Amino acid sequence: MKLAEALPSQRVLRIGLLAAGVVAVVATLALGGWFWYRSQESRGLVALAEASNLAQQAQGPGATVEARERAIKALEAVVSGYPRLSAGGQAAYQLGNLRYAAGQYPAARGAYEVALAKGVSGTVRTLAAVGIGYTWESENSYDRASAAYEAAARSTGSKDFLYEESLMDLARTQELGGKPSAALDTYKRLLKEVPGTRRGSEIQSRVASLQSRPAK
Repeated sequence: MKLAEALPSQRVLRIGLLAAGVVAVVATLALGGWFWYRSQESRGLVALAEASNLAQQAQGPGATVEARERAIKALEAVVSGYPRLSAGGQAAYQLGNLRYAAGQYPAARGAYEVALAKGVSGTVRTLAAVGIGYTWESENSYDRASAAYEAAARSTGSKDFLYEESLMDLARTQELGGKPSAALDTYKRLLKEVPGTRRGSEIQSRVASLQSRPAK
C-alpha cells in the first residue's frame, strides 16, 4: 500500500479511536454527575427534614426567639447550600414564613419570591404569592399588596378556598389604600364568583358600608 493511500485509513482509525474515547469520557462524566446529583439530593433532603423540624418547633406554643433564629439559619443553609434541591421551593417558603413571623418583611418577601422562582405549585404557590402580599401590607404598601393578592387569586380557581381569601385580602388593601370603589367591585366580584361563600354576611356588610359612603 502506498503512503498516500495509507494516510486516509490511518486518519479514519485515529478519528474513530478519538471519538470512542470522547464518548467514554462523556459517559463517565454523566454517570459521575448523576451519582453526585443523587448524593446532593439525598443530603439536601435530610438537611431540609432537620430544618423543617426546627421550623415546626419554632412555630409552636412557647417557642423562643432563639428557636426561630436556629430554624431560619437551618433553612437558609438548605436554600443556599443545595440550590438544585427538588424541594428547594418548599424550604424557601418555610423560610419566608419564619422571617415574616420575625417581622423581617423584605427578607420574607425575598424568600417567597425564591419559592415561586423555584417552581412551587398548587397550594404552596398560592400561599407564597399571598405571603408576598402580606409583607407589602405590613409595610403599608397597599398598592403593591393589592397587586400581589390579585396575582394570588389568578393562580388558583374560584372553587379553591384560597381564591376567596385572596380576594378578601385584595378588597381589604384596596380599602386601606383609599380605593373604596375598587374594593366595592372586588367584594361584588367575590359574591358573584363564590356565591356560596361562608363569609357572605361579612361581605354584604362591607358592601353596604361602602355603598353608604358619600361620593367624593
